[in-house]
Amino acid sequence: MPVSRRRRYARATATAAAAVLTTLAAVPAGADAQGMSGGLFLTVSGYGDTWIRGVQLTCPDTGGSHPHGAAACDALTRAGGDMDRLPKAPRPCTKEYDPVSVSAIGTWNGVAVDWRKRFPSPCTLEAATGAVFRF
Repeated sequence: MPVSRRRRYARATATAAAAVLTTLAAVPAGADAQGMSGGLFLTVSGYGDTWIRGVQLTCPDTGGSHPHGAAACDALTRAGGDMDRLPKAPRPCTKEYDPVSVSAIGTWNGVAVDWRKRFPSPCTLEAATGAVFRF
């Protein structure tokens, strides 16, 4: 008997939620209380939450797990912590539709951040956010 679309979506959502919870468990409790300014948990997930990746970004880049932490911190500093004002990294992208969702949750210079957005493809994400979601 074929599995319904709703059931597949529920399974994918549950899998993605488990991945986020597992990753969050690795983030030290009270990270901002330890003096790390700009502690953000960043995620990127595929269409329908079929996959998910996440990293901790601390600025200055002293203890996060972001592979391009210094560049990401620099971009956030230039944007004043406003994810919608990140410096663009213009590049040509095809019209291929392969949507990705991103989120940034935590604090930036003592201000709470809870930002989420969907992009039509990984290429458009990279063009709009530069190094911040490059992991």
